Amino acid sequence: MAQATKGPEDPATPYRVLARKYRPVDFTTLVGQEAMVRTLRNAIATGRIAHAFMLTGVRGVGKTTTARIIARALNCIGPDGTGGPTVDPCGVCDNCKAITEDRHVDVIEMDAASRTGIDDVRELIEGVRYRPVSARYKVYIIDEVHMLSEKAFNALLKTLEEPPPHVKFLFATTEIRKVPVTVLSRCQRFDLKRVPQETLVEHFGKIAQAEKVEISPEALVLLARAADGSVRDGLSMLDQAIAHGGGVVDAAQVRDMLGLADRSRVLELFEKVMRGDAPAMVAALGEMHDSGADPVVVLQDLLELTHWVTRLKVAPEAAASTADTERAQGLAMAGKLSMASLTRAWTLLLKGLQETLAAPSPLRAAEMALIRLCYVADLPSPADAIKSLQNGGGVPAAGPSAPPAPRGNGGGGAVARLATQPATAVAAQAAPAMPAPRNFTEVVALFETRREARLVHSLMHHVHEVRCEPGLIEFRPEPKAPADLAPRLSELLSQWTGRRWIASVSSAEGRPTLIQQKATKADDLRSSAENNELVLAILKTFPGAKLDTVRRKGEQTSLVSGLGDFSAEEPPPAEEYPADDDIPESEY
Repeated sequence: MAQATKGPEDPATPYRVLARKYRPVDFTTLVGQEAMVRTLRNAIATGRIAHAFMLTGVRGVGKTTTARIIARALNCIGPDGTGGPTVDPCGVCDNCKAITEDRHVDVIEMDAASRTGIDDVRELIEGVRYRPVSARYKVYIIDEVHMLSEKAFNALLKTLEEPPPHVKFLFATTEIRKVPVTVLSRCQRFDLKRVPQETLVEHFGKIAQAEKVEISPEALVLLARAADGSVRDGLSMLDQAIAHGGGVVDAAQVRDMLGLADRSRVLELFEKVMRGDAPAMVAALGEMHDSGADPVVVLQDLLELTHWVTRLKVAPEAAASTADTERAQGLAMAGKLSMASLTRAWTLLLKGLQETLAAPSPLRAAEMALIRLCYVADLPSPADAIKSLQNGGGVPAAGPSAPPAPRGNGGGGAVARLATQPATAVAAQAAPAMPAPRNFTEVVALFETRREARLVHSLMHHVHEVRCEPGLIEFRPEPKAPADLAPRLSELLSQWTGRRWIASVSSAEGRPTLIQQKATKADDLRSSAENNELVLAILKTFPGAKLDTVRRKGEQTSLVSGLGDFSAEEPPPAEEYPADDDIPESEY
């Protein structure tokens, strides 16, 4: 709510900006913080008043203003001078007037951004022990408290934990994470939220009416959107708009003042981009730039529009508060565009905005970002291309005039994955339990299912199979294999299978290690896949694409199953199969 105005300012009186003129003086005029106001009202009404409050939120939402209102509420004595702490300060007693005019001797405000040192805090602590001169409580308001140094915070801790009964601390900060936890734990914390856009529109409208200013509803929406939840920022822009328009404010003036693009032109630009019409997009962006639109702001508007259309697709009722024409356009776009297209547009616009902010020529950077999005929007998705190739047709073309079809991720750098059919069975698949292994691969699989990670690592990397059959294992160990590997294999296999197993060491060459066999088979499988006609067609269709992973269809992800689910460049996870240097000798 806005305070009532007394009419035009006296020409002899210095002008007060709207952010100061309409600054709330009690809880009833505080905008958009109903939850915090309700808590504070109940606390004051019941006498459960904390000795320290921490107020946090973005700039301009009312942190310092709230601190001053609390100071007034605690020190108000009523019109007759006999009142106590109240949720509705009278505004006429000496304490209320002095606090409102920032001249009360017992309400000390300190800007921690300019007074950050321990000496400043020591001066404050010295004053804490003295009782207030005329107020009920001595109130310390410390703004931007996160700027205090570490030593200053430490000096404040003891006083903050056990302050005298006549002292209250009110802290305000925009960077709550920079405040030490030891300080936060001693305060009652209030998070002031961003003021909703609808609330700002209503608030600014009342102030414009009180100032006898004609302002269009669309202009109010533009100001509220640009304020981004900050009442003070919005009032500063409203002040500027009133001066810019000479007492009459419309949407065109606000756009010109803020460097915003016309909403309808942004919608048209978005449609051209998502249609893949690059020439029309370049012309439209150039016209917007010539008319004063900032390329960075244009991309920000396109991001906001992408988010809005995505919301309409998920929840169509989100368009209820917008104009009829804009709502109809938004719903039409939401119906034509797929979720994949919208999320892809969001990602590319976000990247384009970062490039534009850093580029020496913002217009060229924004143009290149939108051209990139045009051509990506015009490409078929990998799923569509693969489906067409499998059906024997060519790559599906998406003409500029065709409405975007539901697609997945498209564009360069796509990764093609192929699931190949197994030519022959390489080895038995690992089952959850293998009580009677028939070969060396199944022996290792059994140890894997029993979660013997260190033994599995040794068997995979440092053991060459010479002979293996039920009840017998003969192998040649490498130097890095555990010295007692043979007896441990005999013991564990006999215990798990219920039959006697003999494990012996041999000097014969034996087969390559399992890890070497896997690498060989993975190379063979990749070579086969790279020569596959479908894969070659995909790689040709999507320049820059690469073959990432090749697996046999239906293959399990067990370490030893198939001997082909990872390559030599992809060893087992370190935490599950540690390197030899990480295994102490005592663990063997």
